[in-house]
Amino acid sequence: MAVFSKLSQPSKKMIMFIGVVALVFIAGGAIFYRSLEALYFACGVILLSALNVLKVFLLERVAQKTLDMEDANNAKVYIRFQYILRYFLTAAFLLAAALIPFISVWGAIFGVFTLQISVMIVRSMKIEQ
Repeated sequence: MAVFSKLSQPSKKMIMFIGVVALVFIAGGAIFYRSLEALYFACGVILLSALNVLKVFLLERVAQKTLDMEDANNAKVYIRFQYILRYFLTAAFLLAAALIPFISVWGAIFGVFTLQISVMIVRSMKIEQ
């Protein structure tokens, strides 16, 4: 947990809310499906929510690393590369969710939105760094 202690306060809050939103989605899926499909839905939500936690760590690392860079052009290139990398990771996880039979694509899609919803919650709370 040493890595978690190095995160900024907004990042910690985002990770917490990713988990909360994921639990709300899983509960909603259990109510909606009321069958074994709810487990498949939960697998999709958990898979993409875990990816979103990883993306928060990557964003934090990118922010720290670019602040330490002296050349602005190198920083821009690094930021763009990391941006594209995060999108490819998301695409790979969605593809995996589509190909693996016990993972619901709908659960994965809902899992994608856990990051965006947590960002909106944290921004509305006006958490200071």
